[in-house]
Amino acid sequence: MRKHWLDNLRWTTVIIVLIYHVFYFYNAKGVFGGIGGFYETQPQDAIMSLIYPWIMMLLFVVAGMSSKYALEKCSHKEFIKSRTRKLLVPATIGLFVFQWMTGYFNTQIAGVSQGIADKIQTIPTEARYIACALSGTGPLWFIQDLWLFSLILILIRLLKGDKIHSAFGNLINNKANNWVGILIIVLGGYFVVWGATQTNISYPEPNSGEGLWNLYRPAEYFITFLLGYFVFSHDKVIELAKRICLPMLAISLASGIVFAIRIYGLDDTNPIVLKDWLTNIFVWSTILSLIGCFAKWTDKTSRFAAYMAKSSFGIYVMHYLVIASLGYMLKMYTQLPPLAIYAILLASVLLISPALNELISRIPFIRWCVLGINKRKHK
Repeated sequence: MRKHWLDNLRWTTVIIVLIYHVFYFYNAKGVFGGIGGFYETQPQDAIMSLIYPWIMMLLFVVAGMSSKYALEKCSHKEFIKSRTRKLLVPATIGLFVFQWMTGYFNTQIAGVSQGIADKIQTIPTEARYIACALSGTGPLWFIQDLWLFSLILILIRLLKGDKIHSAFGNLINNKANNWVGILIIVLGGYFVVWGATQTNISYPEPNSGEGLWNLYRPAEYFITFLLGYFVFSHDKVIELAKRICLPMLAISLASGIVFAIRIYGLDDTNPIVLKDWLTNIFVWSTILSLIGCFAKWTDKTSRFAAYMAKSSFGIYVMHYLVIASLGYMLKMYTQLPPLAIYAILLASVLLISPALNELISRIPFIRWCVLGINKRKHK
């Protein structure tokens, strides 16, 4: 039976990522990759602090759960083939077919921030194209990580890794009463997540922690991916999450507000911030509360929800081109007030990204390169 709540959680999380990137693009915190803010400090940057610490960790938990359910219906070979087409192709070949356009604006933004925009124009066309393609990875680091994790997961399964899954299921289902199970999930999960964040590399200089390790955060995200596979794919765990979703939501809101106030105006992607105990209380309570709330109240579908469940991956792949291109032009070539710019960019990314997904998904071969789609299914 399809878990509609999981579909709804996935596409809702993707929409939150789109919203996050609008505010990230104009951040004044010095977070790497944006074009810069409108003022030295901006209250709206607090929205980033309320989203960034947990959003991608939740997506990897959801991906781990989805991998468990997928492997119940297909062989290892089919799983690897499907994940390679769906994830690796868009994150490699797709860079040179489509995402180079995102990379073009990323290089322009970097040129503006570093004062070398004119010098970029003197680079030979072929070299600029390759540079733009490689710079167009953007949010696709997520699917690059996910493809690698999928391969490692198969190795774990071949090494009898599913015995771990069964053992945890037996512990929760047979040997633990509800309160013991809740303590395992809440406290055990917190310390696992806190330990995972300690793998980020801290740097003494401000805004110097944007290396590839801290961008991809492979150890941290792989651990949360495994939490999705080994822990949250058990029905009993979801039932316990539903029972505690409101207390966890209260903790999430309280710790999130304290966290946002505490680091107001500072870089919330700094590894030192991510390793903090308060950050991880906020992260884990948010993940638990959202999983519990969605499982409890959204296990149903509609035409819109079904469309979003089917299209959320394509929307994720497409969205940053809209933000990078339109966001750059709004900042550099208009005199619109910040509120208008935020409103235009937010509306555009929510409307144009699905439209781009619909367009690309209808073009043979291009849809394979960009979205990993072999053949579009019509109803």
